[in-house]
Amino acid sequence: QVQLVESGGGLVQPGGSLRLSCAASGIIFSRYDMGWYRQAPGKQRELVAVITMRASTNYADSVKGRFTISRDNAKNTVYLQMNSLKFEDTGVYYCNSESKILRVSYWGQGTQVTVSS
Repeated sequence: QVQLVESGGGLVQPGGSLRLSCAASGIIFSRYDMGWYRQAPGKQRELVAVITMRASTNYADSVKGRFTISRDNAKNTVYLQMNSLKFEDTGVYYCNSESKILRVSYWGQGTQVTVSS
């Protein structure tokens, strides 16, 4: 059974930082691309950042220079370090794992991030 469990969300003031974690089980973690997505109220889910199984990274333009995605294959965990947070970063952040070879994709339950003064 595949599980992706996010943690680290919360309430933070503008300009603050948070670090999200996503612990995966039930997959061969090192063989999956891992991503973070977010969904703001009334909006569609959007890609925030992705790190491939070869550790190449890609970011949404809105978070470049502020967010950093990383992975620890020994811990089966992907991280999202979020700095200089803005009001518009508020939303539910979801962890995703994808294998293009197996053509499967899995989602976590999400963690709420609220940026508010």
